[in-house]
Amino acid sequence: MLTKDRIGGILILAFCAFYAFKIGDIRLLPFQRGDAFTARTMPMVLAVLGIGLAAILVIRPSRNLPDLRGLDWGRVAFFLVWMSIYGLSVRPLGFLISTTLFLAVGFAVLGERRLWLLAAVSVPLVVLFWLLMTQGLEVYIAPFPEGWN
Repeated sequence: MLTKDRIGGILILAFCAFYAFKIGDIRLLPFQRGDAFTARTMPMVLAVLGIGLAAILVIRPSRNLPDLRGLDWGRVAFFLVWMSIYGLSVRPLGFLISTTLFLAVGFAVLGERRLWLLAAVSVPLVVLFWLLMTQGLEVYIAPFPEGWN
């Protein structure tokens, strides 16, 4: 029997299968071919998870729907816009500045009002992540805007 859940699951399954099929089009640099983690790794993980969850939804749809009326939809909309602004600001501001601002404003919107705590959490977290990516995984991420180097 085709229910709304099954139809949605079939659509998600088709999208994830197409997404998985297109992952092969992601170009790899010659030295990345033997690496365990490449530009194709996360898309493949997401595709497999999506296919698995969609298959579960098609095989066994849920009858209990979550109650979404109590959510703060204004905050959800703000975060969607804020994530888009962050994505556009990484190049002009650099990773360290844009990500620190993204986290600090996000924490403030979630209710944290102590500025010293916003800085004490955001700055070290961003710097440690940047160091892990650049030094540990050897992925270049511009720390500051182009003119600052």
